[in-house]
Amino acid sequence: MAHILIMPRQGNTVESCIITGWKVKEGDSVGVETAVCEVETDKAAFEVPAGAAGTILKILHAEGDDVPVLSPLAVIGEPGEDWQKALQKVLSDAVSQQPESSPKTTITPSSPVPPIPDPRSPIPNYAISPRARNLAEKEALPAETVPGTGPGGRIIERDITAALQNRPCLTAAAKAAGAGPYLQEGSGIGGRVTTADLAANAGQPLSPEGFTETPVRGIRKIISERMHQSLMESAQFTLNAAASARKLQGVRSRMKAEGAELSKVTINDLILFAVSRTIPQFPYMNAHKIGGAVRTFDKVHLGLAVDTPRGLMVPVIRNADQLSLTQISSEAKRLAAACQNNAARPDELSGSTFTVTNLGSLGITSFTPILNTPEAAILGVCGIELKPVSVDGDVAFEPHIGFSLTINHQVVDGAPAARFLKALCDAVADIDKLGIRNEE
Repeated sequence: MAHILIMPRQGNTVESCIITGWKVKEGDSVGVETAVCEVETDKAAFEVPAGAAGTILKILHAEGDDVPVLSPLAVIGEPGEDWQKALQKVLSDAVSQQPESSPKTTITPSSPVPPIPDPRSPIPNYAISPRARNLAEKEALPAETVPGTGPGGRIIERDITAALQNRPCLTAAAKAAGAGPYLQEGSGIGGRVTTADLAANAGQPLSPEGFTETPVRGIRKIISERMHQSLMESAQFTLNAAASARKLQGVRSRMKAEGAELSKVTINDLILFAVSRTIPQFPYMNAHKIGGAVRTFDKVHLGLAVDTPRGLMVPVIRNADQLSLTQISSEAKRLAAACQNNAARPDELSGSTFTVTNLGSLGITSFTPILNTPEAAILGVCGIELKPVSVDGDVAFEPHIGFSLTINHQVVDGAPAARFLKALCDAVADIDKLGIRNEE
C-alpha cells in the first residue's frame, strides 16, 4: 500500500512548517532515507526523508506553503498505484480517531498559488467582507482592484488598509472620482494625485520604473507575523540608560592578553554574564505572560538574538544563572554558529525566559527591541560612546555602554523595570566585582 509522507513535528511548540524547496518531483524513485524536501520553522531548517522506498506518486503541497505538522506532504508507492485512494484512507482514519466532542476536520492538499492579478485590471468575481467594503467606499477605493488575502482570496479589511497605505494623498476631486491603490505619485502639491493625473493615466499605475518584488515567505514571513503579534498582544514600553564601560573594557583587555579560554570572552559575553547575575534579584523580569496569568521562573534561560542569512533566530542559553563566564561565552558561540549553519535543534530555539539582543557592534546607540513574547522583557545592548562626567569638579569623557530595555507593561511597571535596569548598569560599571574569577 502507498506510504503517506507527513510533515514531522519539530518540538512541542511548532505547529506548522514552510516548504522551502522540493528535492524530488513526481515520478522520481526514492529510498527510505532520501531527502524529499526542505522545510523551515521560525526556529530551524531541516530536510524531510521519504520514510519509505518507492516512487513519488503525488506531491501535495507547493514550495512556500505553510503546512501544519502531521499533515500529508506526498504519496509514495508503486507506479500506477491509486494514490488518491491511499490518501483518502489515511485522512478518513485521522478523522475517525478524533474525540466525539471535537469537530470533525478534513485535511486537503493546498491549491496552487493563484497568480498575482494585474493591478490595472479588476479582479473577476471577487469576494469582499462587509467591513472591507465599507472602508473602501468611505475612502473611494475601487475594491475590485485589491488582491485579497482572506480565505479563498476574499478581500478583508486589512487588504483595504494596506492598499490605502500604499496610495498617496488625493485631492478631494480625485478622491470623489475614485483612485486605485497602485498610484504612487501625483502632480499636485506634495505629490497629491489630481483628477488630471487620473485622466492622463487612465488607470495606469504611476509607479516608478525599475524595482524588485520579493514575496514575503519562509522564516521572514514568520518573523513578520510574530513581531506584529507581539505588538498587538502586549503593552510595550522602552527605557534607556547607560553604564560606565571603563572597567568593562579593562576586564576585556586583560582577558584578551591572558590567552586561552578567557581570550575568547567578548564584551557581549560579559553583558550576558552580568544579566544572568542581576535577574535573580528581580524575579518579575524573568517571567512569561500566559493568558491571564504570569509565570515567574526559578532559573534564567537567556535568549540570544542571532542575525543569520535566513533572518533573526533566538537560541537559548539554559540555566545561565548557574554557568560561569567562560561557559556562557562558549555556549553563546556554539549556539550562534549552529544558527548560522542551519544546524540548531528545535529544543535549542525555545524556552527562553529573558532575551538579549545586541546592535552595539553596528554603531547603534539606542533602539526599541520588540518583545520575544510571551516574555515580559527584552534587553537591547547598544554601542559604546564617550559621555561627559564630573571628576573632582572637572569634566572628563568616559566610555559608556547603552541599554534599551523593553517591558510588557501588563506585567511590569516602569519603576520596577527601572530598578532592574539601574542594578544592571551598576553591575556592568563594576563588572570586576561580580566574582568573574571565582567562577572560572
